[in-house]
Amino acid sequence: MRRFIWLALCALCLAMPARAQDNVLNVYNWTDYIDPAALERFTAETGIKVRYDVYDSLETLEAKLLAGKSGYDIVVPTSEPTFSRLIRSGALAPIDRDKVPNWKHLDPAMMKRVESSDPGNRFGAIYLWGTVGMGILPDKIRALAPDAPMDGWDLLFRPEHAKRLAKCGITMMDSAIDVIPSVLRYLGHPTDSADPAHLAAVEKTLMGIRPYIRTFAGGAALEALASGQTCLVFDYSGDVIQAAARAKEAKRGVTVAYVTPKQGAQIAFDMLAIPANAPHKENALKFINFVLAPDVMAGITNVTRYPNAVPASRTAIRAELLSDPAVFPDEAVLAQSFTPSPVALAVERARGRMWAKFKAGK
Repeated sequence: MRRFIWLALCALCLAMPARAQDNVLNVYNWTDYIDPAALERFTAETGIKVRYDVYDSLETLEAKLLAGKSGYDIVVPTSEPTFSRLIRSGALAPIDRDKVPNWKHLDPAMMKRVESSDPGNRFGAIYLWGTVGMGILPDKIRALAPDAPMDGWDLLFRPEHAKRLAKCGITMMDSAIDVIPSVLRYLGHPTDSADPAHLAAVEKTLMGIRPYIRTFAGGAALEALASGQTCLVFDYSGDVIQAAARAKEAKRGVTVAYVTPKQGAQIAFDMLAIPANAPHKENALKFINFVLAPDVMAGITNVTRYPNAVPASRTAIRAELLSDPAVFPDEAVLAQSFTPSPVALAVERARGRMWAKFKAGK
């Protein structure tokens, strides 16, 4: 009898760590892209402990997932090209919508936009989204280039303007994934073009401004802009809006503005997704359902200053964000915007080679 009890206790001890381990959620998300209070609330309501890691580029995220056994349960890839590429490679698990009742809150029109990356919306729910444009310090730019247009990509991509702004600092997003489609749009070419002549035109445009770029940056661009260390940044709308808020709080005379390029801005959708080999898939489904609750999503938008795809959240979003067209673009801007489509592997490689040449400056 004692032997039976001892064996039963041993089995219980072995089982307890496993259950404790199951009460965990491993999240991998962009830097400065969550409401910390939401994580605390999720743990309080579910008992699931959140382990939260961050990255500042899509290349970093993709490399980690494609290497296999990342250990993450939730990742937040951008719809193109990372999200669609991860789907095609089998790196993501389909989402069981029966376990995500709050899926009903997602805007069908927004979800329709990402179907080119995820047919049938099987593998991801929109987390946050934004446009890709420029963060600027208007006062510094006017002082150096009073005649330069500040309503579109000419400010950055025309060498005569970039040359003058080099004195106050130009920072380029370190991501071919985001930059190249915008340059194609600026030049009037399809954003998914595989035409060698179109890619050569992109390379010529980028190399024309290369001497005037001070740095390439990911998340660090936000702080450089907010502190006035750089006056023009190619960046996501939400990052620039965060920089504007930090500059205002610092009260050092730095004014930051976001420019939605008149040529049409790329819309970047960041998706809640579950890796195929996620160790805690059930917890991941609970987290997605939690995040899609309108009040939770409103809190995330209020903190990150990125719009979401849950219309019912708007009643709890701060009025100054709802009225800011840089945060919530109007219908005219959305109609002019574009969402990139997947491109062939050979095109991706050609773009990668171009980007390496551009960064090297030769």
